[in-house]
This record gives sequence, structure tokens and C-alpha cells, in this order.
Amino acid sequence: MARHLITSALPYINGIKHLGNMVGSMLPADVYARYLRQRGHEVLYICATDEHGTPAELAAQDAGLPVAEFCARAHDRQKAVYDGFRLSFDFFGRSSSPQNREITQEIARELHANGFIEERAIRQVYSIADGRFLPDRYIVGTCPHCGYDKARGDQCENCTRVLDPTDLLEPRSAISGSSDLEVRETRHLFLLQSKLTDEVEAWIAANGDGWPVLASSIARKWLTEGLQDRSITRDLEWGVPVPADTWPELAAEGKVFYVWFDAPVEYIGATREWADAAPAGEVRDWRSWWYETDGTVRYTEFMAKDNVPFHTVMFPATLLGSRQPWKKVDYVKAFNWLTYYGGKFSTSQQRGIFTDVALELLPADYWRYFLMAHAPESDDSSFTWDLFASVVNKDLADTLGNFVNRVLSFSRKRFGDAVPGGHGPGGHGPGSHEPGEAEQRLGAQIAGLLADYEGDLEALNFRKAARSLRALWSAGNAYLDEKAPWLQAKTDPEAAALTLRTAMNLIHLYAVVSEPFIPTAAAAMRQSFALAEDAPARTAAWASAEQARALDFLPAGTAFTVPPVLFAKITDEDLAAWTTRFGGE
Repeated sequence: MARHLITSALPYINGIKHLGNMVGSMLPADVYARYLRQRGHEVLYICATDEHGTPAELAAQDAGLPVAEFCARAHDRQKAVYDGFRLSFDFFGRSSSPQNREITQEIARELHANGFIEERAIRQVYSIADGRFLPDRYIVGTCPHCGYDKARGDQCENCTRVLDPTDLLEPRSAISGSSDLEVRETRHLFLLQSKLTDEVEAWIAANGDGWPVLASSIARKWLTEGLQDRSITRDLEWGVPVPADTWPELAAEGKVFYVWFDAPVEYIGATREWADAAPAGEVRDWRSWWYETDGTVRYTEFMAKDNVPFHTVMFPATLLGSRQPWKKVDYVKAFNWLTYYGGKFSTSQQRGIFTDVALELLPADYWRYFLMAHAPESDDSSFTWDLFASVVNKDLADTLGNFVNRVLSFSRKRFGDAVPGGHGPGGHGPGSHEPGEAEQRLGAQIAGLLADYEGDLEALNFRKAARSLRALWSAGNAYLDEKAPWLQAKTDPEAAALTLRTAMNLIHLYAVVSEPFIPTAAAAMRQSFALAEDAPARTAAWASAEQARALDFLPAGTAFTVPPVLFAKITDEDLAAWTTRFGGE
């Protein structure tokens, strides 16, 4: 089996993320990682908090905490939310780790040695009151375009116009509030992307054709516009320091690397953190995933579209310029925006549903399924409470949850707390019913739908995969309605036993194949059947086409319990309360 390296864009440290962040990177990566593991592949799913940069310092300042302490607390808070969403990271690291600092500095030294980093003088805003140069985000003022009085020196969040600090009206320091500012000369390091243009173009030409159009078009747009040399250092107190052995003067001035230089390196750094965190007696080789691995590892990145340029141009340019055989991405899965009633989710403006609050409202599986069923793959998609309730009620509560409940509840009422033994798949007994045309047709249908579902997940088409999964659930309901065991039980109990046993095997199949999307409900369905420890159905990670046709997982007589309601319906009262609390149309 192949070795799969999976990374999702690093969530920034300055607050709990909203649902748009979740569906745009971490959740689809988790669904894919879970699926590949179940199919027997070796998978390493890596993520981390992105902890450097101006917003981290400003958030720490607002919280009244030292930035290192703020980031440590924020990391733990985010990790708790992701655990609540059942994200199955193999490791969730921190970009402020010693491992990332060491690797980032080493790559910078290699770029310098190879002639791809240059020191240049630039003019930058200096705060007299603060005694320091200010990065663009440390300068706030009034936007000249819309009049918003809290616009940053790089962009106005209100009208989204890109700005220069000198564009702002009444500019002031975000640290002290002082307007005593002047422009002075300072020196910074630049990554000479212009010298790497041909190599990046060749690399994208060789690899980008297989990417989704969204990812490849953004990458090629940047190339068409021409790669510009980019400043990769900042005047901040918090970040990966410029190494003193290579740039002693800049190090003495306290320069640190730009967050978009060190953050992608944290994919490597977090893998080294994972290796260093191995328990006693276990050896983890982080280099086997990242160094000289082009023929042995398939690397897939997940991100929203705003992160694509950094991952498809700047980071590959960095790795190419190092002249070291670092693994570069094979497939970039990019997403459009999930909007809230057509408007942008915003962490800074607290617009939309945030992941910690989502888990307070409903368990993770509700959100996981809805978000993947409406993932913004080909275009932006919009969250509305009515749509959310409709999907939960129709797909999860009615199609899956009601099927499981009525099959197990009726079978227990009619045949007791064990899988009925009428012949059917796995059943035995003289005079009992053989599977008929309906069961054969069902088996062929389930095998075909399972193949569709597998193909969708292999191709990372998540909306299609959700539709294929829903079609599998719907097939069970159609079979049950056709056979009507509640009527069969009155005239032909063995026929009813066959129908119910077949339906129970469907429940087991659903438990296995639904796990990537709804792991908690999948576990509850699996645990409904008291299978022996060594029973193949208990240990199987996936279902083959032959097993799907046969629907013969559960031995007759297997004890079962009726699980609690898998998915409760969302009521009109719920909708009214949530719309009032969070806003809507």
C-alpha cells in the first residue's frame, strides 16, 4: 500500500476558527485520511497552529499576556475544539516549536548559499513612541476609500481594499496609539523569486495539470503576472529569528522571518515534532516522509483558495532554491469560500458560526456531514440555518437514523435481542427462506454504490462522495419499504427474519463506510452488535465489493442493542432560537 502524507493549512493562532476554516482545510483532510487508513494505506496527517506574525502579537497584547503564553493557551484551546470535531491528526504541532525554528533557519542558510536571498534597504514606518519599526499591520488609521477608522496598514477589513501604510488617514501605532510616526530606512532579507521563476514554472507544468482547476489557475495566474522578489523578514519580537551566524547585523536588530516564510516549513517541523514525541521503544523517521521521497510518498495538501499562492508558488520556490531533495506537494485540494448567508465569515468581526459554539449546539457528526455535503469545491457555498436543518433532518435523522432505529427496534420486538436466523445472509435452518430476487438486486446495487463512493473519495470529490453515501443509506430504506417486514411478520415470520437480517447487515456496512464522515455515529452502529473479538466483521476496516453483494457480515444469533437516537431532528424552535442568536437573512 502507498504512503500518504496529508497536511491541512495551519489555523492561525489568534482565535477559535469558524466553520469556513473547518470545511476549507482540516475537515476534508480528516475525511480523506480516515478513508485511506481504512483502506489499508500508511497515512501521516499533520497540522499545527500558525503562531507567528503581527496578529499574534496584537492578540496577545489585547489579552494582556506575553505572546508565548498567549500562543500556548490558544493552541490548547484550538486543539480541544479539533478533538471535539474528531479530527484524527497524527500530530498537531506548533510553528513556534524548536524543530520548526531549526529547519526554517537551515533552509534560509541554504537559500543564501545558493544566491536566492539578498539583503536590501527599504523605507518603513517607525514609531517614535514605541522605539521600533512597525509592520504594516501595526499601523491603523482611517481607510481613504470607505472611511473605516480601524483599517490596517495592509488592508481595510471593511471594504477589503489593499492598502499601503502611507494611504491611511490619521495613521497611528497599534501598539501605543501614538501618531508620532515617521518613515526611516531599514534593511530586510528578500527571497529572489524572480531568479526561481523558470524552475517554479517547470515544476507547476509537470505537476499542476492534475490539480483542481481552482488550484492550478491561481498558481498559473501568479506565474503569468510574474514572480516578484519578496521580503521574508519583519521587525517583530515573536518569530523565527534570523540566524546570527549568517546575518549577524540583522540578528542583532532582532529581525525575524516573515510568517509566510516559516509557516509552510512547519509541515516539516511538525513532522519532526511527531517523531520527537514518539513513546519509548518506538522509532519514527520524519525524514522518510520529507527527504528523498518522491517515489515513495504521495503528498496531498488541503487549503482554502486564499492560501493557494503561498503553497503552489512561494513554498515550492523556497524548497527548490534550497537545492535539497525536500518532498513537494503532489496534489493541491483547494476550496472556495463557505459564506454565511452570502457574506464572509470573519474571525476578527465574529461573523458566522465558530467551531467551539457549533459543538455547544450539536455533536460533531451533524456539522461534519453537512459541511462535507456542501463543501465549496466548484464554487462558493452559503450556510443558512434552513439549509442546515433540512440536510440534518432529511439525510441524517430520516434516511440513516430512522432506518437504524426502525430495523433494530422492530426486530427486537418481533424476534428478540439477537440477529434473526432465517436463512438469508448468514442464517441457517431447514425450511427457512433463501435470499430472493430482491436481495440479489439489493446486493448488486449496494456494490455499485459503494464503488461510486470509493471513486469519489479517491478523486477527493467530497460533495459527490456525500451524495454517494446518502444513496447507500437510501437503498436500505427502499429495500425495507419494498419488503415491509412489519407485514411479512404477520403471515411469514421467516421472510420477515430474512428481511431484517439483511437490513442489519446493511447497518453494519453503513457503520464501516460512513466512518470518514460521521465517526461517532459509525462507532455507535458498530457497537450495536456484540461481535466476538476475532469476528471478521468486528476487525474489518472496510467492505469489499463481494461483501457488499453478499451482505453476510453478521452471524445469526449475534446479540444486538438498539443505540440511542443517532441524530435528533432540528425543530422549528431550534431554528428560531439560532437565527435570533446568530443572525440570518
